[in-house]
Amino acid sequence: MTFKNRKRLNRFIVLMIVLVGMVICLFPIYEMVSTSFKYEVDAFSLPPKWIFRPTFENYRNVLLSNGFGRYFFNSVVVALSTTFFSVCTGALAGYSFSRFKYKGKKLLIVFTLLLRMIPPVILVIPVFVIWNSLGLANTRIGLVLVYIGLNLPFNIWVLKTFISEIPRSLDESATIDGCSDWMVFSRIILPLIAPGLSVAGIFTFRIAWNEYILSLVLTNRFTRTLPVAVSLFLTDAGTEWGKITAIATITAIPAFIFTFTAAKKLIMGMTAGAVKG
Repeated sequence: MTFKNRKRLNRFIVLMIVLVGMVICLFPIYEMVSTSFKYEVDAFSLPPKWIFRPTFENYRNVLLSNGFGRYFFNSVVVALSTTFFSVCTGALAGYSFSRFKYKGKKLLIVFTLLLRMIPPVILVIPVFVIWNSLGLANTRIGLVLVYIGLNLPFNIWVLKTFISEIPRSLDESATIDGCSDWMVFSRIILPLIAPGLSVAGIFTFRIAWNEYILSLVLTNRFTRTLPVAVSLFLTDAGTEWGKITAIATITAIPAFIFTFTAAKKLIMGMTAGAVKG
């Protein structure tokens, strides 16, 4: 076999591996979306029906059900508030860890990393007891505060890494020109760490949008979010898979839009930095 043929064979093998990986990753999404357009009798037919008569009945039942608009509003408010405050606080903390020297800084950095290692599920009962005594249980504010605490360590470490890559000479030049620390942070550091802000925003939004256990415990029927609303279709009469896949598809759409929008800005920022560098 010639070198050219061997190179083509290697490319073909890599392409097949990528295609198989894509099929494995995308098949659950296809199954979820296709089931949402099926009647119950078609959803569990054996052998599976790849060609079927689609119906919007599941979407109509979900969208017209009591509480869907409230659950969607709660998810949007909680996810966006968590993303905004967690990323802003993470950027300020990362700037502090990266640029200033003060007593106990290394201990704080290690403590921040340890917080990231705590599984959220073990916090459910302690947080519920504390929040209940403070009057924060069953409120959107209480849920946002918990999500900020869970996502803040990751955001601090990500943004600290991005800020540390920026030469300190930029800070010193701006200080000589009369900029205060806040002006250096807001006018120089923040624009340069836009890709890092996108990364932190993507991860924070997705976690806040999809989280289930804490939302199940810390909310009631007025502050419930969409992931918890999915469980309402697990009834004593059976599991309504058509409605579950329909609300799951609706829930996934904003997360996809936010992720691809932020990812586009992330790639643009990294590309611009590469050209300028």
